Amino acid sequence: MFQQDGLLPWKTALENIGLGLRFRSAPDIEKVSREWVARVGLSGFENSYPAQLSGGMRKRVAMAQSWIVNPDILLMDEPFSALDVHTRLLMETELLKLWTASPKTVLFVTHDLEEALALADEVVVLSVGPASHIINRYPVDLPRPRDLIDIRTQPHFTELYRHIWSQLREEVLASYAQWK
Repeated sequence: MFQQDGLLPWKTALENIGLGLRFRSAPDIEKVSREWVARVGLSGFENSYPAQLSGGMRKRVAMAQSWIVNPDILLMDEPFSALDVHTRLLMETELLKLWTASPKTVLFVTHDLEEALALADEVVVLSVGPASHIINRYPVDLPRPRDLIDIRTQPHFTELYRHIWSQLREEVLASYAQWK
């Protein structure tokens, strides 16, 4: 799942969601696609085209499109970065619901430390590129299920944030130095 969705503009939400199943010639494409429409909260919009959907609704279609094919690992590259704060929080919550209900591994790339801490079991900090490498790994031992509305105000969240930011700050300063 990428920053920009890859929805086909001539296909409805339902058809876009079921696209991966169609490519695989899976059985019951429409039935399974309708289940995913409901699962991501788009009932009533299944016949809408991408241009008729809000940004958050398009992200829901893209999320369902990614999960419906039942991958062992889901790769997400800053999928919520272009969303407003409210929609982003809704999508993060939706992701946690889907993830909690499955045995999937999710690799979530973000430049937002708060988002990483709110969602992850582990945060991996990378060095400044172009030859980027892992600097450190931090376990995130915040309890689950997580209330994303209030988690950022929890003392342990703040403690983890400060701890990771102390190292991430050095990488940010290094990236600034590259621009000079």
